[in-house]
Amino acid sequence: MKQKVVMKNVIYLILVSLMVFTSCKKDAINPISPSEDALTVTYSGKVYHTVKIGKQTWLKENLNVGVMIDSLQNPRNNGTVEKYCYRNDTANCTKYGGLYQWNEAMAYDTVNGARGICPTGWHIPTKAEFDSLLLEVHYNSNSIKAVGQGTGSGAGTDSSGFSALLAGYRLSFGRIDYLGRDAGFLSSTERDAASPYYMDLWSTDSGIGIGYGYKDFGYSIRCLKDEW
Repeated sequence: MKQKVVMKNVIYLILVSLMVFTSCKKDAINPISPSEDALTVTYSGKVYHTVKIGKQTWLKENLNVGVMIDSLQNPRNNGTVEKYCYRNDTANCTKYGGLYQWNEAMAYDTVNGARGICPTGWHIPTKAEFDSLLLEVHYNSNSIKAVGQGTGSGAGTDSSGFSALLAGYRLSFGRIDYLGRDAGFLSSTERDAASPYYMDLWSTDSGIGIGYGYKDFGYSIRCLKDEW
């Protein structure tokens, strides 16, 4: 009788071991998607998720830090981060992130790749770093647009996990426009003294552009993790 009990225990342990082995094997065959990064960053009271695309790690949400100023005003170098929100409504900043002039986004620094208003360990991406992102996604903006952003041949699939929102721009004369139609992501690289480069996305096209605009335009910010 005692031998039967021992045999039953041995059989039970073997079955449990097989179940654990099978579970581990399944996890090895089906790992977490390589584009997903479990890291989150808490900054100025907001939790940001991250995504790894190629060798780069990006914040997955548009930066939303600072206080809103009227779209007709220009920010000042006063120690307070100042942003624009579509229709001067902070709820739109909560949804789409803030729009920032270049000098304010750079925290009044001019160094290519400066931290600017990003969290410690992160920075405003350079034009070269945006170029690397474009190569990684094969110049297909649909792969970096969030699902629900864009239409027709420009409809987002978000296959990269970047989750770009078409948040529009703030123009020089104070008008904020193109929400749902266009997006500009600011770089830290200057074309000249008046114009920084930015990554441009459109709602009806799968292409991606690297353009340049005036420093008093308001753009979205995506911070990039330092790798140096």
